[in-house]
Amino acid sequence: MSKTYSLKTIQKLPVTLEQAWDFFSKPANLKDITPSSMGFDIRSRHHGERMYAGQIIEYTVTPLLGIPLYWMTEITHVEDQKYFVDEQRFGPYSLWHHQHHFREIEGGVEMTDIVHIRIPFWVLGDLAYAILVKSKLREIFSYRYKRAEEVFGVWPGQKMEIEMF
Repeated sequence: MSKTYSLKTIQKLPVTLEQAWDFFSKPANLKDITPSSMGFDIRSRHHGERMYAGQIIEYTVTPLLGIPLYWMTEITHVEDQKYFVDEQRFGPYSLWHHQHHFREIEGGVEMTDIVHIRIPFWVLGDLAYAILVKSKLREIFSYRYKRAEEVFGVWPGQKMEIEMF
C-alpha cells in the first residue's frame, strides 16, 4: 500500500467571514480557483448552488498529458461559516480527503486547507507522487492562493506557505 501524504495551507484574507464563505461554498466558483491547465469542468447538473452534506459533484480534469479523467467528490461535512469537507468517491486517488476551514480573525478571515491523499499502485504510486503529483498539487494550491488574493485582496506581509508531508 502506498503512503498517505498531506498538504496544509493557511491564508489570511482581508474580508469578512460571510464574504469568504459565500465565495468558497459555491461549487460554481471551483473552476475560478483552479488553473486552466487542469482542464477542470463541472459535469454534474444537480450539484446545487451551495455546499451541503451529501452533495455529489462530478468533474472532468486533465492533469497530465491532456488525458481527461472523471472525478466525483462528495461533500461529507458542512458547518456553516466554519468548515466543509470533500471526499473523492471516484477518481485518480485511492484517498482524497480535503478539509476547508474558515475562522474569523481581527481584520479578516483565516482560511486553512488540509488535504490527505493516497495514490494507487503501491510503490509506483509513491514514485508518481514524488515525480508528478506533489508538484501538481503545489501548483494547484499556489494558484488558488494567488487567485484568492486577486478576488479578495492581499493580507499585508503574508507569504504563501504550503506544508507537504
